[in-house]
Amino acid sequence: MSWGIYTGSGKPHDGVDALPAPPPWRVFLGRPVRPVPPPSTVHSDVVRATTYRPDARTVQQVNAALYLRRPLLVTGPPGTGKTTLAYAVAHELRLGPVLRWSISSQATLRDGLYQYDPLSRLQEAGQGAGEDLGRFLRLGPLGTALLPWSRPRVLLIDEIDKSDLDLPNDLLTAFEDGSYEIPELVRANTPTASVLDAGGELRAQITGGKVLCHSFPLVIMTSNGEREFPPAFLRRCITVEIRQPTGPELNAIVAAHLPEHVAAAGAVVEQFLARRSAGELATDQLLNAIYLTQATGAADPHALAEDLMPYLSSALPEPDAD
Repeated sequence: MSWGIYTGSGKPHDGVDALPAPPPWRVFLGRPVRPVPPPSTVHSDVVRATTYRPDARTVQQVNAALYLRRPLLVTGPPGTGKTTLAYAVAHELRLGPVLRWSISSQATLRDGLYQYDPLSRLQEAGQGAGEDLGRFLRLGPLGTALLPWSRPRVLLIDEIDKSDLDLPNDLLTAFEDGSYEIPELVRANTPTASVLDAGGELRAQITGGKVLCHSFPLVIMTSNGEREFPPAFLRRCITVEIRQPTGPELNAIVAAHLPEHVAAAGAVVEQFLARRSAGELATDQLLNAIYLTQATGAADPHALAEDLMPYLSSALPEPDAD
């Protein structure tokens, strides 16, 4: 894809600096501009980022989200790499560590923006300590992503289909405006506050209690398809469905994760494909089965692989005989 910034190669580069200017309705002018922190060096993050193999349509839709400065809604069965996609993009485009917000039914917009500790503030006020509201605030993943970064940060909103019905619509204002307020700072008329970011290592200087982004973050929201989303929410998202990988795609995944076992993996891949035709399986089950059957030298590798690949939902019913 000649216009693509993200290639899916897993090889880091600075191509994001060549990203064209946003559409006029998606321009954000937050200041002062902050440099993006170094990429994650956590071993598990690096491994899943460099071994992920997206299909061509997923690569296209990631680039569409980058160009249009829109959130990306990624759907598909469990175990198809929806979450891993965020780490792969952040690694390849050098966008810093992924900011991850795992959603539960109790999650609210404020949880993603910031946390405030009024009890500690009250306790310190009773001890005569000087007022510094920033000490009692910490930005959440969404709040950190919307800081004025020089490059878009990657925000993973994981399993948004588990959220309360109101959360998708609540997110729309933040996504449309690229900004938010911290009411505690606005009410206190605080000129500037130094607040910890979601990682707990960097501080952001917030003026007047308001935050405005500079580079709109690449927001990747994952869904297992457990619910429908409001039309107003969907029309503001770029969408992509990650399907189950084919046989050749599975072989490529095995080669990326377990190159030393490729030659002996064919039988397990065929077994996995046969089982998947009758029920839901995840790709990581296949990788577990290949690794263990080869590492242990099991006497009956077929039976061991079968036990390691249980269906994630009820098996499909047998077709009626004619």
